[in-house]
Amino acid sequence: MSHLVLVMGVSGAGKSTVGSLLAERLGVPFADADNFHPPANIAKMSRGEPLTDEDRWPWLDAIGAWLDAHAPGGGVATCSALKRAYRDRLLAGRPAVRLLHLSGDPALIGARQAARPDHFMPPSLMASQFATLEPPAPDDRTIVLSVEPPPEDIVKAALAALANP
Repeated sequence: MSHLVLVMGVSGAGKSTVGSLLAERLGVPFADADNFHPPANIAKMSRGEPLTDEDRWPWLDAIGAWLDAHAPGGGVATCSALKRAYRDRLLAGRPAVRLLHLSGDPALIGARQAARPDHFMPPSLMASQFATLEPPAPDDRTIVLSVEPPPEDIVKAALAALANP
């Protein structure tokens, strides 16, 4: 069975690390949402300016197109997908996509974010990430996992959850 997974959460939650490990374990392609941002979005975030919804729509559509292209064989993509409207746009017409929410304490995630000096998302935007986050509802068929365990343990838990749809 091929799996199509969208790993979501605030910046610094471990989406790229967990997503790439999960894709490896599933034997499917991996796509990091950061690679879908147009240069204007990266420049804006690098200046410490949060993106607007208008900035995000083309980015979300590009991630959705990647999911569509990989639906037959499976894949794992990451996206912060902080608002329900963003997830609705990403999941609309894509019933095969499972959402994996990496959730954690703002202090822990903030410390991890601060340890990533080469990333374009500055730690100063962490507060806006958590302020924007609208956690998925239980009816969203979302797998919610804590960011506290080591990445390999998170991946094991994700694989177990994916095996039980």
